[in-house]
Amino acid sequence: MHTKLKRSVIAIAFLSTLLSGSLVGIGQVPNTGGLDRQRLERLSTQLDAYAKDKLLSGGVLLVAHKGKISFRHAFGQRDVESSSPMKEDAIFRIASQTKALVSVGVMILQEEGKLLISDPASKFIPEFANTTVAVPKEGGGYDVVKANRQITIRDLLTHTSGFGYGTGVAKDKWEAAGITGWYFANRDEPVGATAARMAALPADAHPGEKYVYGYSTDILGAIVEKASGQTLEAFLQDRIFGPLNMPDTHFYLPESKVPRLATVYSAKPNLQGIERTSDSGTMVSQGAYVKGPRKSFSGGAGLLSTAGDYMRLLLMLQNGGQLDGKRILSRKSVELMTVDHLGTIPFRSGAGFGLGFSITKDVGLKGELGSVGEYGWGGAYHSTYWVDPKEELVVVYFTQLIPAGSIDDQAKIRALIYQSIVD
Repeated sequence: MHTKLKRSVIAIAFLSTLLSGSLVGIGQVPNTGGLDRQRLERLSTQLDAYAKDKLLSGGVLLVAHKGKISFRHAFGQRDVESSSPMKEDAIFRIASQTKALVSVGVMILQEEGKLLISDPASKFIPEFANTTVAVPKEGGGYDVVKANRQITIRDLLTHTSGFGYGTGVAKDKWEAAGITGWYFANRDEPVGATAARMAALPADAHPGEKYVYGYSTDILGAIVEKASGQTLEAFLQDRIFGPLNMPDTHFYLPESKVPRLATVYSAKPNLQGIERTSDSGTMVSQGAYVKGPRKSFSGGAGLLSTAGDYMRLLLMLQNGGQLDGKRILSRKSVELMTVDHLGTIPFRSGAGFGLGFSITKDVGLKGELGSVGEYGWGGAYHSTYWVDPKEELVVVYFTQLIPAGSIDDQAKIRALIYQSIVD
């Protein structure tokens, strides 16, 4: 075991005990774990102000540093219209933060010998044996050509498969097939059937040539189902949610937990407040997570969770693949997931992409507080997370705002967390 893991394992075990299930009932933790208490309270002031100024309905922020809860704050309201206060056990739609869990699932299957990330997707979904690409023509339109090679599972993990969200050059064909956008909760077909239909549609780029954010992780979810012989929901429950004690993470919410579901709001232009989104099952709505068909387990954006549940996933990764004596992955699998795999493929300045996460490569080029080797991602409903191995820092921030407009809450949270480090 590496020295850093040895130093943190006892502290991580203590924290994971505190975090069993939701965060309710933790109480005040006296040791802030190397973060200055007074400086941390700037976070409370800032977050409360966003709710008071009606820029956010509310949210939950959880920070762990060197294995101890250093900051936790539920602010604002879970539902503005009913004046329901936000609580730490509130359940949020986490959208693309689902991708990390599916990526972990793929690595579990590799460790069990049921797949290799170098395998072609067609090994599990035969329709992907002969994919095509839409190539723009001068003067407009496009040609459809055969892909230069087959898509691999690694291409899907790194979003270099070429498959976007159906909004590229061949948008007309994707719209005709009824497959556009990341929202799947209202689909009345299993995700495997949707993924198989995607294979017949033109991709936006050849495999391995570009970073194209899109349906790759939904396709991975269908591969997980084929390789495991279970639905994605059942597989994640058996291999991740259950072992990590994540009782409030679901694709579709049980009726008993509906009162804890946070309401979705949209930002008005120019920071002029927020408004409740519609109840209809569309991308910018409350979604069909309670009364939908409950058939499509979207690996790309389908889950709901709590800050406490998601923290346990990240603590497992930070701790080299295990938590509470339960090993989910080997340390080497975690290492492979959390390094850049894009090489020379353009991404964001100062960053690369691993097997499910954005990876910080150059703090100066990225232009924000953090550390080389930091990894994380976010979700369409304006939630975010990151793990900073160098500082042994884990952050989970959940709120429900789509579109988010020009609000600067995530940047402020990052700045105020890092300014509090005093050790």
